[in-house]
Amino acid sequence: MKRKKHKSRLLEAVHETAKDLHKLGFIDKRAMREYDVLCIKPVSTYSAEQIRSLRERYRLSQAVMASVLNTSLSTIQKWEIGDKHPGGPSLKLLNILDRKGLEGLI
Repeated sequence: MKRKKHKSRLLEAVHETAKDLHKLGFIDKRAMREYDVLCIKPVSTYSAEQIRSLRERYRLSQAVMASVLNTSLSTIQKWEIGDKHPGGPSLKLLNILDRKGLEGLI
């Protein structure tokens, strides 16, 4: 656990330095985008209960949530009973829904 915190602080320091170098013209836009991507915090996972709670918070049916997340109804059902776990883009979309609400996705 300590390593993650140290790595995060290290990446944060590198990113701040890169931003300063970019402002001074020593790093181009493409390289700066690469630093930005490297420093993005990973999205945390969601348990079956968290997914169900998130859906209920916004009063969405499983079918509507599936449509909003561009996935199938059966996938939402499997997430909510714990047979499957969201990953990749679906996990990111759940995180956006959680942080910014339905308006963040529409």
